[in-house]
Amino acid sequence: MSHSVKPQNSARKLIRTTEELIAAGLAPASQQEALAEVAQHYATAIPPAFLDLIDQTNDPIGLQVIPSPDELQVTAVERSDPIGDNALSPVPGIVHRYADRALLKPLLVCPLYCRFCFRREHVGPDGGVLDDAALENALNWLRAHPQIQEVILTGGDPLMLSPRRLGHIMAALSAMPHVTTIRLHTRVPVAAPERVTEALMDALESDKSVWMAVHINHAREMSPAAQACLKRLVRRGIPLLGQSVLLRGVNDTEEALEALFRSMIAVRMRPYYLHQLDPAPGTARFHVPVVEGQRLLAGLRGRVTGLAWPTYVLDIPGGYGKVPLGPGYVEGPTTVRDPEGTPHVLDRL
Repeated sequence: MSHSVKPQNSARKLIRTTEELIAAGLAPASQQEALAEVAQHYATAIPPAFLDLIDQTNDPIGLQVIPSPDELQVTAVERSDPIGDNALSPVPGIVHRYADRALLKPLLVCPLYCRFCFRREHVGPDGGVLDDAALENALNWLRAHPQIQEVILTGGDPLMLSPRRLGHIMAALSAMPHVTTIRLHTRVPVAAPERVTEALMDALESDKSVWMAVHINHAREMSPAAQACLKRLVRRGIPLLGQSVLLRGVNDTEEALEALFRSMIAVRMRPYYLHQLDPAPGTARFHVPVVEGQRLLAGLRGRVTGLAWPTYVLDIPGGYGKVPLGPGYVEGPTTVRDPEGTPHVLDRL
């Protein structure tokens, strides 16, 4: 059952524990035992910036961050490492799936913990940061592999690092001749925009091509503070990419996706990927079938600018990488279907 939580939001406090969830009106006391069990497996963090956006506990913001007893239900297709990171990690902190790029995970801490996260069994406040020796080992691996042209900072959330630590990593990557592109994947600009200080943005300075992919799933996440934060990053010359996950109850309508993508374009963020949900444990309540996702995107064709059109992708379980799932319009050698579903025969295709 959903209920309003606005009266409890005035404290502007980071919510971490089951007791804090109940005290804030985010969960009923009757769920305390079940939620305590959930907490033994998966971390919770709801920062003030997200708490302020929750109107109802099962609204598109609340669903993303409020733990549920349903997370204890694991289906046969779900797995703890759904995209196969572990088998592709040559040294701690590195994931190498594609020939020309690698992930660098300097920490496993996030500003909030999404209830659908594909790394949900690994991230948390106790996930920690790579110590100096482990970080240097990971950087040395990158130095020793000249085929790596792009390094993607993820985790965890790299913008949870101190400016000093982040600056050290950026400087080390910038000094590698073969690295041409540095990409950061983050939730901080919408979840904790106050962390994006001048010092943190200074730490991002590099003579390499620096990009930032921001995870946003609903237009309401674009609060005034988030918009201001993103605009500051744009003024620093950092191109922004939008990443979203297709989620039941959050953005599984044409209207919700249209508003989301338009909100990105409004702050000069290019919608990049719309991810099919990865089968992490206890996430079945968020699942949207691929055919439904394809139908939703087909419904947006011609309705939104091509600038607001992401690539709909599936990360094949087992570490096989991403494949596009976008709706197809070609039927046979000379027939296409328009967004209304009407076939058109063309003389030349």
